[in-house]
Amino acid sequence: MTKQQGVWKHEDTVLILIDYQKEMFDTVRSETPANLIDLNVRLMIKAAKAFKVPIILSTVGVEMGVNHPTRQSILDELPGIQIIDRTSMNAWEDVAFREAVAKTGRKRLIFGALYTEICLAFPVVDALAVGHDVMFVVDAVGGLSQLAHRTAVDRLTHAGAVPNTAFALVTELFRDWATPHANAARTLLKEYSIEAQALVSV
Repeated sequence: MTKQQGVWKHEDTVLILIDYQKEMFDTVRSETPANLIDLNVRLMIKAAKAFKVPIILSTVGVEMGVNHPTRQSILDELPGIQIIDRTSMNAWEDVAFREAVAKTGRKRLIFGALYTEICLAFPVVDALAVGHDVMFVVDAVGGLSQLAHRTAVDRLTHAGAVPNTAFALVTELFRDWATPHANAARTLLKEYSIEAQALVSV
């Protein structure tokens, strides 16, 4: 790892989203419910677009006919994006995926994936091993059980990845209400808060 200190800046980062597909959403059984994971992923996407952060989207088993594509609500936020479909559960083992990361020229990777213990954990530990700084967003991921999710969070944290939450991530990436990004951030955070409150009220 590069062992960079301090908060993360949007200029240094890449947002990586892995396997947000029907099969995974349907079987998440950890603390953040599927509808809130969906909302948090969409918040990260909107922030990445507002702050000009590159986005990499990957799926597993779609071309093989095993799994459905990316959930439509998430895909709707990413018109025209090139999706990297894999056969490996570990995205880092996919050449096209690694090439997409390298093409950005950025070393600080922000990950979200389903499941925490598999399709998040495997590429995160491999990315750390080759020198990337890695952050993962704990309320935009989920596991097959609470135990599986929390064990994976512990594994990744011990390996050197940085845990964060979606709302905190957005504020970390712009940080100053006087910056050019503040108006966009204010709008998307307000919209997020309204939608999140509606979920709680249901």
